Amino acid sequence: MDLKNLTTFIHVAQLGSFTKAGVALGCSQSTISFQIRQLEEELEFPLFERINRTVVLTDKGREVLAYAQQVQKMTAELKQNIQSDRARSVRIRVAMSDSLCNSLLEDHFQQFLQEHPGISLKIVAAGTEEMFRLLDHNEVDAILTLESHIYNTEYVIVREERVAHHFVAASDSPLGKLGQISPEEVVKHPFILTEKGMSYRRQLDEQLAQRSLEIIPVLEIGNPHLICQLVQQGVGISFLPDFVTEKAVKAGKLVYLDVTEIQVSIWKQLLHHRDKWISPQIDSVLQYCVEKEFST
Repeated sequence: MDLKNLTTFIHVAQLGSFTKAGVALGCSQSTISFQIRQLEEELEFPLFERINRTVVLTDKGREVLAYAQQVQKMTAELKQNIQSDRARSVRIRVAMSDSLCNSLLEDHFQQFLQEHPGISLKIVAAGTEEMFRLLDHNEVDAILTLESHIYNTEYVIVREERVAHHFVAASDSPLGKLGQISPEEVVKHPFILTEKGMSYRRQLDEQLAQRSLEIIPVLEIGNPHLICQLVQQGVGISFLPDFVTEKAVKAGKLVYLDVTEIQVSIWKQLLHHRDKWISPQIDSVLQYCVEKEFST
C-alpha cells in the first residue's frame, strides 16, 4: 500500500474536499482523485460518498482513517528515531593492509571527523585471507586490499586501481647510477622487506624463485613506511609500492632502480559484501577511502 495515497486520504478526510487537499499537498485535483481511486480499488470498497460536491466518509472510510492515522504516526516516529540514530556515534569497521593505513589517516582525517561527528572509525590491520574472513562474517563493513586482482561475485568493488612497484635505494647509493640491473645482481645487496607472504613480497619471491634466486633480508617488518625511512638512511634497499615511496623519490631522497625482468601485478581494491546494507555513514567512509587511496 502506497503511503502517499494514505496521506492524501487523510487530508481529504480532514478537509472534506479534494480541491482543498490538493492545495495543501501541492497537487492538482485530478492527482488527488487518482490517488483516492487507487486506494479504493486496492481496498475494494469506497472511502467517500460524493453527493452534490460534498465529500463524506463512508463507514468503512472512517475505519480506514483510524488505521491511516496510526500508520502516519508510526511513520513519523520511525523517521524521528532514524534521525536520532544519525546523531549518535556509529562505528564503521574497515580492514586493510598495513601499507595503506598511513595514506588513509594522514592530512585530512581530522577534517573528515569534524564533518561527520556521528562516525567512529575502527581500522583493522590484517592479511588478505583474514580480511575476507572478517568480511564474510560481517565483522567488518568493508576491506581495502593490496593483492592480486580479486574476482568474486560475492563482493562489490567500490573502486580499484593497479599499483606500480619499484626496487628503491637511497639517493646516494651507487646502484642508482648503474642503469639496468639484473635480478642476479640486485639480490646480492642487503634488503629490508615486508613479511614473507605479503602480496607484493610474495610475488617478488615467486619470480625470484623461478630464477633460482632468493633474498635473505637483513630486516623484515610489516610497516612499509618505516622501511622507506630506513632505505633513505642507507640501511639497505627494498621493493615497495610507489604510493609509499613517491614523495621521497620526488624529494630526491630515494631513487628507483631499473631491475629487469621483475614485474608484479598488484591491485588496490575497496570492497564490501554484496549483501551488506550501505548506510549513509558507511558510504561516507567509503567515499573518504576513495578520495584518499585512489587517484582521480
